[in-house]
Amino acid sequence: MSTLSRRNFIKLAATSSVAGLGVYGCAANAKKKSSGGGHVVVIGGGAGGTIAAKYIRKMDQNIKVTLIEKNADHSTCFMSNWVLAGIRDLDSITHSYDKLASNHDIKIVHDTVTEIDAAGKKVKTAGGKSIAYDRCIVSPGVSFRWDTIEGYDEAASHKVPHAWFAGEQTTLLHKQLQAMSDGGLVVIAAPPNPFKCPPGPYERASLIAHYLKTKKPKSKVLILDAKDKFSKQGLFTAGWEKLYPGMIEWRSKANDGKVLGVDADKRVAMTEFDEIEADVLNVIPAQKAGHIAEAAGLTDDTGWCPVHHNTWESKIHPGVHVIGDAAIQSPLPKSGYAANSEAKVCAAAVVALLNGEEQSTPSWVNTCYSLIGPNHGISVAMVYNLTAEGKVGKVKGSGGLTPKDGNNALEAVYAKSWYTNIIVDMFS
Repeated sequence: MSTLSRRNFIKLAATSSVAGLGVYGCAANAKKKSSGGGHVVVIGGGAGGTIAAKYIRKMDQNIKVTLIEKNADHSTCFMSNWVLAGIRDLDSITHSYDKLASNHDIKIVHDTVTEIDAAGKKVKTAGGKSIAYDRCIVSPGVSFRWDTIEGYDEAASHKVPHAWFAGEQTTLLHKQLQAMSDGGLVVIAAPPNPFKCPPGPYERASLIAHYLKTKKPKSKVLILDAKDKFSKQGLFTAGWEKLYPGMIEWRSKANDGKVLGVDADKRVAMTEFDEIEADVLNVIPAQKAGHIAEAAGLTDDTGWCPVHHNTWESKIHPGVHVIGDAAIQSPLPKSGYAANSEAKVCAAAVVALLNGEEQSTPSWVNTCYSLIGPNHGISVAMVYNLTAEGKVGKVKGSGGLTPKDGNNALEAVYAKSWYTNIIVDMFS
């Protein structure tokens, strides 16, 4: 099989019902077990948590699953940039847990987890609940390192949005863009690695530029970056030159691009040698594992959660598994589809562990789409396996980037199909 056809197969899997299959060497729902049961508590109802809960139930209906998620509905961070461009509205990326609960008999608890007692095998919530478990899966996403940019904290984010969690922040940034005068400057401060959704800041710049080109064509976008390179960089810059010539400027860390301070009242971003006054300022801070992971002692000194990649079980607290953005999973990126893939592997491992069975050898796939314009898409795809050292490794010759002369209009269609299918997988 050629590299191109392998890549096309990965993309087909990401944009069709194949996305509902497991990546544990076979379909995750190929065998429905009949065990003595057990109780799994899943914390976090995003791309990882929903899938882990669903696929445990699909694989063994005798295992009870409780999913704890503070929000009644979930607005996806992926595709929230489309809202900023006016391609979609917030309601279209906001989804209910009702079908997930009813279709798979999953108990949904809308509450905030305040403690994970790994020794006592129970979870405590802000609402006063104490829920016992046999295995716990934690998918908390990320939180911010508020102390990394002077003057920028949670209070400042209500004036200068990060919009890195979809919902109110997305709406705030969208309204600021609408209120900006033609000829204004939008400044985006991109975070250092590692962070959730590596191409996200650059898709955001692209789609904001699309909005400005159609509504406020004299305006510009400046990206101030804490890095010297970024995901899919060549494809993004080629797209910018084609669609938005002269409208988007990227300033690298080496070129004084790292934002060190913010004046939220004046919307000023400060680098080592410059102060840039923006009409709209979007600051995306450095990141770490979600709060509950840190509070539960699941993180190491990197701020992320070390795990055994064959099961995603914590290296710190046995019986607790960590999936998605919070885990140390490189070279898997911190992306929605990687979380989906990790969740299926983790679900299969948890079912095997509860049944006292031998675990299969896992593999993973990631496909990430970005829109540079409504009809100009780009993507990256890769297959991963478990190395002899027990870590995630790339499968040589698999995946790849959109070719420079690729069909970007078709990639945009794939991107929209990818979203439709991952949402079906998460919430149905």
